[in-house]
Amino acid sequence: MKRIFSILVFCLAAMSLARAASPITQEELVRRTQELFDSVVPGDKAPWKKYYADDCLFHDEKGRSLDKAKLLADIEPLPTGYSGSIKVKNAESRITGETAVLSYDCNETETIFGQELHARYHQTDTWMLRKGDWQIVASQTMRYYEDPAVGKADPAKFPGFTGTYALGPERKANISAENGQLFMERTGGKKVQLFPESGDIFFRKEVEGRILFRADDQGKIESLIDRRNNEDVVWRKEN
Repeated sequence: MKRIFSILVFCLAAMSLARAASPITQEELVRRTQELFDSVVPGDKAPWKKYYADDCLFHDEKGRSLDKAKLLADIEPLPTGYSGSIKVKNAESRITGETAVLSYDCNETETIFGQELHARYHQTDTWMLRKGDWQIVASQTMRYYEDPAVGKADPAKFPGFTGTYALGPERKANISAENGQLFMERTGGKKVQLFPESGDIFFRKEVEGRILFRADDQGKIESLIDRRNNEDVVWRKEN
């Protein structure tokens, strides 16, 4: 009888250990992640309560750091006139023991009163197995940079923009105009086109930030502003 009891205890312990070490696959992680995003539009908090740990760290593309309570409070139905979806794409994972990392793209489509918008994000989630349940303990999202729409510029202003601008004695930028288009060439760099966004605001393709031309009280251009994340690097005009 003691032998049978010992075997039974051993079997129960083995079963418990097997449940505690429940494996998970990339396919299941993607399924759960898509379930989370599908619940955003209706504002369904249930999957977020289930899959995010109580002590989770959540960092979004807006630079916010949210705990679980704030994360759940952020999940609300879209207002009337809004609709959309988020699809999980290009998933990759690293799964070892009781830790799984899932990294993927989020392709978002949002319709606002008939106007369709698109955005792309990249998110990385860390899942951990705790008491038999896989939950997200940390999540971080970054937004892919997209160029703004090209606007219209007044080529008649370009002669005032052209010339040499200096950041330092050995660091300069030359602004030139050709066939109604504006170009910038920095010391040791390539010549790149400046595309108009609005008025005297320009941008470079695939480069986050803006190029602005600042005039003095008499309307003469005195500097070029390289604006990055709302901070300015000023290049003084030499000629």
